[in-house]
Amino acid sequence: QVQLVESGGGLVQAGGSLRLSCTASGRTFGSDTVAWFRQAPGKEREFVAVISGITGDTYYTASVKGRFTFSRDNARNTVYLQMNSLKPEDTASYYCAARGGGIMYRITAYDVWGQGTQVTVSS
Repeated sequence: QVQLVESGGGLVQAGGSLRLSCTASGRTFGSDTVAWFRQAPGKEREFVAVISGITGDTYYTASVKGRFTFSRDNARNTVYLQMNSLKPEDTASYYCAARGGGIMYRITAYDVWGQGTQVTVSS
């Protein structure tokens, strides 16, 4: 059974940092495209960042560009989202998702999802 497990969420003050991890079991990330999405209360789930399994290229939504860094460690079958200079508007549940194809930004393109990890940024 394929599972993605996120960790690293928590409560942090504005300006602080967190590093989220997403580890796959029952599946090797290998050449998978892996993305982070987030969902704030009362809002739709939105794209945050994506990393190509082939090239390692990363893309970010405009609101996090320059503050978040997406990386992967294929040996550990884990991806990381380093989040710096956090803002209250970053508060959300963060989900990692994987797909076997190339980079896509829409939610429906991803067929494997984690359960989410909560990030709360206080002002």
